Amino acid sequence: MLEPIAIPAFEDNYIWLLRAPGGAGATLVDPGEAAPVLAYLSEHGLHLAAVLLTHHHGDHIGGVETLCAAFPEAVVYAPEDARIALAHHRVGEGDAIEPAGLGVTFRVLEVPGHTATHVAYLGEGRLFCGDTLFAAGCGRVFDGTAEQLARSLARIARLAPETRCYCAHEYTEANLGFAQWVEPQHAALEARIAAVRAARAAGRATVPSTLAEELATNPFLRVAVPEVRAAAERFAGEALEEPAAVFAALRRWKDECYD
Repeated sequence: MLEPIAIPAFEDNYIWLLRAPGGAGATLVDPGEAAPVLAYLSEHGLHLAAVLLTHHHGDHIGGVETLCAAFPEAVVYAPEDARIALAHHRVGEGDAIEPAGLGVTFRVLEVPGHTATHVAYLGEGRLFCGDTLFAAGCGRVFDGTAEQLARSLARIARLAPETRCYCAHEYTEANLGFAQWVEPQHAALEARIAAVRAARAAGRATVPSTLAEELATNPFLRVAVPEVRAAAERFAGEALEEPAAVFAALRRWKDECYD
C-alpha cells in the first residue's frame, strides 16, 4: 500500500509524496516548489524516482527543474502540453504508468476544464486530481471550458465511492462556505463543516476526502439534486435543464459572488 504524505508548499498547496512501505524511492505529484521537498527527502533518507504532473500551472510544476537537477535519474510524467517543458513521458487518456519503486500502476484520466490538458492519476483506490476536483469544490476555469469541467467532474463522480481524492490545495473550509449558500439546510453539509473546522483548529489537513463525502456535500458533484438545481436557477434567473448548465451557473456564482 502507498503511504501518501502531504508536503505543504506556498500558502495552501499540497505536494503529494508517495512511497512504498519501507522503500527509499519517492514519487511526487505536482511539486510546485522544490525547497520543502528537498528538505523532506533529505530528512527521511529518500531519493526522487518519479514526478507526476497534472497540469501546467506554476504552483504545480515550478519545482521540477530544481528537483531533476538534484535527482537526474527521476522520470517526469506529464500531459501533452508545450507549456510543460520538462517531461520524459507524455501521458494521455487510458495510459498505464508504473513509477519506479512503488509497485503500483496508475491509470491516466483526461479531466480537462480547469486547464485544457489537465490529467489525473488513479491507482490503488486513490485519485490524484490536481485542481479539477477540490474537497467540497472544484477548480476555476482557465484555458479549458465549463462544459469540459462539468464532464470531467461527472466522470469522476462515477468512480467507486470509496475512492480517496487527493487534491492539491487546502481550500476545504472556504469551499464549504459556498456549499452552504447552495444548500443551507443540508444536514450532511453541516456535519462536514463542523468536522473540517475542528481539523483546521487542530492544524490538520482536510484532504484527502472520499468520493462518497464529495457526492454528499460538494455542490459541483450534486448538479442533479433538485435543491442544488433550484439554487443555481435562482442565481441564473432562468430554468436550467441540463446538468452542465447547472454546473456553469454554480461556477459563475462562486466566481462572481463568493471568491
